[in-house]
Amino acid sequence: MIRALLFVLGVTICAPAFALSCLPPDVAQSYIRAAEATEPYIVVRGQLSFDPARLPSTDMLPQRKPAHTLIPARLTGQALTRSGFDQAFDRAITLDVQCFGPWCASAVPGIEYLGFLERRDGGYVLAVDPCGGMAHPEPTPAMLDQVLTCLQGGPCAPKRP
Repeated sequence: MIRALLFVLGVTICAPAFALSCLPPDVAQSYIRAAEATEPYIVVRGQLSFDPARLPSTDMLPQRKPAHTLIPARLTGQALTRSGFDQAFDRAITLDVQCFGPWCASAVPGIEYLGFLERRDGGYVLAVDPCGGMAHPEPTPAMLDQVLTCLQGGPCAPKRP
């Protein structure tokens, strides 16, 4: 009994040492990942809408979280072409919210995202994970310019390895 209590106390005290460490997502890195994938991807800039009550809970307790929570969503905006974000896009998509242990991704409905959408079984999937995944909330003009430059064959190096 005392050993079990000491173990639980030790894990609780050391919990910050097990924290997830992520670098902010990089648009060029997401572009390269999508371009090198065997599955087809499209890049869309638009407003994401979905029911936030369907997001997995995050309370940092060591319990089983689903690896993937699939949420019906809608993305309304413009898809990327070689001339820019000029192709209308308004479709139902699937938001794939992923968890790494107790850490789960989050998304916010009603804000703009730069999303790399994977085409699966006739539909599109936007994967988000605790480190960002393939979604970039509130993209800056520099981020939008970078992904266009990548598509046009210009310099497309991630800002960090």
